[in-house]
Parts: sequence; structure tokens; C-alpha cells
Amino acid sequence: MPAARPTLQPDDYFRLRFLQDAALSPDGASVVYTVLHTDTKVEPPVDRKALYWQELSNGYTKQLTDATRQDHSPAWSPDGKLLAFVSDRTGIPQIFLLPVDGGEARPLTKAPNGVGGAPVWSPDGASIAFTAAAQDAAPDPATPYRFTRPIYRFDGLGRTDRNNQNVWLIGAHGGEARQLSDDGFHYTGLRWSPDGSRLLGIGTLGPESHSMKGQVRLVGLDGTVTALTGEWGSADTAEWTPDGSAILFAGAPAGTDIGTQNGLWRVDTAGGSPVNLTPDLSFHVAGRLQVDMPSTGVRQPRIVCAGNDAFVRVQCGGEVRIYRVALDGNSAPEVLVGGERFCDVVGVAGDRLLFSANSLNDPLNLYTKELSSGEERQISHLNDDLLAGVALPGVEHLAFAGEDGEGVEGWLLTPPTGSAPYPGFLYIHGGPHSAFGHGFHYDFQMLAGAGYAVLIINHRASTGYGDAFATAIKGDWGHLDYTDLMAGVDYAIERGLLDPERLALGGLSGGGNLTCWIVGQTDRFKAAIPENPVTNWVSFYGVSDIGPWFSVEELGGHPHEIPEIYRRCSPITYAHRCQTPTLLVQGESDHRCPPEQSEQFYAALKVSGCVVEMLRLPGSPHGGAIIGAPVLRRAQNAALLEWVQKWN
Repeated sequence: MPAARPTLQPDDYFRLRFLQDAALSPDGASVVYTVLHTDTKVEPPVDRKALYWQELSNGYTKQLTDATRQDHSPAWSPDGKLLAFVSDRTGIPQIFLLPVDGGEARPLTKAPNGVGGAPVWSPDGASIAFTAAAQDAAPDPATPYRFTRPIYRFDGLGRTDRNNQNVWLIGAHGGEARQLSDDGFHYTGLRWSPDGSRLLGIGTLGPESHSMKGQVRLVGLDGTVTALTGEWGSADTAEWTPDGSAILFAGAPAGTDIGTQNGLWRVDTAGGSPVNLTPDLSFHVAGRLQVDMPSTGVRQPRIVCAGNDAFVRVQCGGEVRIYRVALDGNSAPEVLVGGERFCDVVGVAGDRLLFSANSLNDPLNLYTKELSSGEERQISHLNDDLLAGVALPGVEHLAFAGEDGEGVEGWLLTPPTGSAPYPGFLYIHGGPHSAFGHGFHYDFQMLAGAGYAVLIINHRASTGYGDAFATAIKGDWGHLDYTDLMAGVDYAIERGLLDPERLALGGLSGGGNLTCWIVGQTDRFKAAIPENPVTNWVSFYGVSDIGPWFSVEELGGHPHEIPEIYRRCSPITYAHRCQTPTLLVQGESDHRCPPEQSEQFYAALKVSGCVVEMLRLPGSPHGGAIIGAPVLRRAQNAALLEWVQKWN
């Protein structure tokens, strides 16, 4: 009888190789992509990134850069002869150029404080645009300073007056870089107009911005800036139509509730009111699933235009599909790529679509689809050998009713060993306007490998199920979201899948909020691990980088206007009732849910006599161990498993 295959253990995470980003060549014949791996031969371990090139006709693959640094964000020149990419090989991130047919990479930029965003070639190949923060000498951290911005610091970015990303331009043959934008906005997602006369970007965090909602902004080569969508609403990503007459963007208009599903909109570059190209699509355009990989493959959701069509990812419950949408809006959007996975558009060239995909039991890989024949082919196999040697969890779809009869869905990842009823872990997604589903999450794998069935539920407030579902908890956090979760637990127990005496729970951000809420409402769970939670809406309003607008949109008013709702919806109000041993995990550099949120809950549990500990992650922002240094991920992995096994 063959020996049982081992299960994934905490440190196996560092054996995985993660796809970071990719670029399809202009002729569609080859692709360059970035692979991240963790170098465990040094202590502490460090992440390395290298570029790989693949010929699509025969699968021949070669490594273009060594894996001793972080080389990433490749971009092809229009003639396909050069690659621009970002590397920290000189100490700070700079743009380098590499001949595709061989040769050494040479530095292009010499930005004193480094570059931020990926390089973007002009259509004629003469220039490269990029984003970077202020390039003057950074002030001494000990020097006192004043600020007037509503959002003066931002999670993962720091001071917005210093670190907001401006638009810059440099010649492809070198020379001095020239700053184009100087309007105080933070720019991402740069795209050149087809005629090369200007760039579009998503601008956020302006000098007077009270929220992180984006707007489409056009930046001319002379530095003039046009706020194309302005205060129309929110825009997440954008692209030019092929003729340059209009811009497509994913977003939602002002006046809609937070959580409203994005549509795909078209606006003329001359101005005017945006037109929704997907009015009958009830899913979430440019939406995503929450995963815990270092990157989901494409750093920002992409809209890709080719011919008369746009290609864009759309989150539909627990799946993320790729849709084809007619630019004139005269035909219904069409599902081009689907299935039980999280797909994302990378590029289109000729008849070929390049996309990435991952699923609950398979990290990210690259695929191609021939548009005329429909043939699909997986072109990267980054972790096949590792995953072939381990036992992976089973996946069971669950569908049940909430307390009001609304349909809710979830999934149970069952351990490769043991039998039902299993000890269970309720893992709650953050957002709350996001979702779990068919996306890879290593914590799920690690817990299942240790013998726990992992229950994930898209409770009320989750995206991908229509506006009414996603906005159902406005002003009423802790009600339908909580009862949906408990209904899912009850359903799994009734099915004989979970042991009601061996239950634990946890989650990050909004998932941490619900974890803290739940342990104040019930003692049915034996262990809790909230990470970077919201526990007190009143203090969150003042200390979070998004507090003054997010709190108002979620709860329906300011603290002085609706104090009872702020009190009622805050987990800290019920913390004295907690009897569940709780391990709080907190990033010390989290500006979204700052440490004081965990500290308040910790103090309340200590005073009430509940077992509580806190794990602090130095230098970690809101994304926590997911985007932090490997040492942080190792600490989080170990603590999560140790706490669950100790108490459950």
C-alpha cells in the first residue's frame, strides 16, 4: 500500500513560486513574466523576483534575470526589441532596459528616491512614462512637520504630501526625467493615448480628497491635467478606446451606497456624462476575490481593448470571469473565460488572449485562449511538482438560507486526513465588500493540512451577488453578516461536516471585525484569531486613514449624528462578554485599522478575565503578513496554527 502523501505545512509556503505580473509581446508570440520565490538559504529569509521569457508556439522558457534581486513589472517596447522593467539592483527601484535577443540590462532612470509604478512605453517607443514620489531630499524623520490634507497619511504609502506618486516622463535613450503632474494626486494605472499626446491615470488622495475614491485624470505632455470624471463617482481602472475618442473605466456613480457593484463605463475624452456599457450585468466589474498570495498576478485590474471589444474581469460570486464587452454597447456582454477559478486579463494581441488564473487548490498560472477557435492552454506550471507530492483538501460547495430567507453560499475545504465531523475553522473575509471563492489562500491549505475543515462564507455585504446583497448591512453591521455566518456554521453541522464542540474562527480587517463581534455574542467557538480588526467605530473614525468617509458611508452618518449606531455596531461594546481565548494579530504600521483598535479590545478582554494575547508584526501595514517580509508571514503562520491547536 503506498504511503500517504504529506499535507502542506506552515513553512511549505516558502517553497511556492508566485506569479507576480506578465506582459504579452506586441506580436502575441511570446510572454515575459515575473516569478517571486523566497530565499530561505539566508536568515532572515528574503523574497527574490526574476523575469522569465516564454515562446508560446513551443513552450520554450528561459530565465532573463538572475534571482538575486527584485526584478519585476516588465513592459515590451512597441517594436518588441526591448523590455523595460523595475529592479532594485542598484539599491532602490529604478527602470532598466534589456534587449530581448540578449545582452545586459542598463539603467534608464536615476531617481534619487526610486520609482514607484511600472514603466509604460509611448506608442512610438521614444519615451517611457512612470510614477514616482517627490525626488528632493527626504526630511529628517525627527523634524517636526505640519499638514492640512484631509488624508495626510495612507496605509502602505505613509505621508501623502511626500509619497503620493506623480507622473514622470523619460526618453527611451536616457537623459533627465521630467515630472508631468504636480497636482498633489496619487497616480496609478498609467496608459498612453493612441496618438501619444497624453496619458490617463487613476488619481486618488488629492489635497482636498476626503476619500480614496479614484477619478480618471488626463495628463498632457506639457503638464496640464484634466479631471475627466472629477467628482462623478469612483473609478478603479481605465483604458483608452483604440481610436482615442473615449475612455473606458470601471466604477460607480456618486450617490450610490458603498458596496454598489461597478459597471463598465464609457466617457468621451472631450467630456460629458459617462455611459454604462453593462447596465444589465448584476455582477462586479473589475471585482476580485480575496487571496493571500503576495500578488494576484496583475497589480491593478486591467481593461484591455482590441478592435471593437473590451476585455475585463468580472466577479460573479465565488468566481472571477473574463467578459468581452462591445465598445458601442449594442450587444450583451459575453463570458469569454469562466469556471471555478479567479481569472484576470493580462493582454490581447491579434487572435490571442493572455490571462492568469488561480483556484482554491492551485496558485496563480498563465493561460492563453485563441479567440477564434476558443482553444485554451496553460502555459506556466510554477508549482506542479510541489503540489503533486502533497495531499490537498477537498472542496464542497454549500448553499443555504439566511435568517430572512436570502440565499447565501460558501465552501468547505475538508482535510485530506480524518473523517467528518471535522474540527472546523470559520475563516471570514475582509472588506466587507469583497468575497471569498475559488482563489488560492495558503492559510486555508495550512489549516486543512493540520486536520481542520475550513469554512468560508460570502455573507451579506459580499460583492458579486448584486447591489442589494452587497449593501445590506449599511447602518447595521453585526446583524445580517453575523446571522449569515452562523447559519452557514449551523448548516455544516447539520450536514454532519463539522464538530460543534471543536470550532475556531478568524479573519483579517473586516473579517477581524466580525471575529471580534462574534466572540462578544456567542461562546460556541473555542479559539479566535482576529487580525487588524475594527473594534471601535468612534475611534476608528478619527484614527484610520479612511475613517471619516468610510465610517459615514457604512454606518449612515457621523458619530455625533448617530452615536447609538456607532456604539451598537462596535465589537468593543460587547467585549466584556467574551469567553473565547483570543489571539489578536496586529500590524504596527497599519494606518487602515491602527494598532489602537486591537489594543482597546485586548485591554477590554484582559479586564474581563478572558484569555487574550497579542502578536505584533513590526513594520507591517494593513495587508499584514500577506504583503510583508517572509519573517512576518512565518510568525503569522506559526501563531495561527499554534493558537488553534492549543484551544481547539
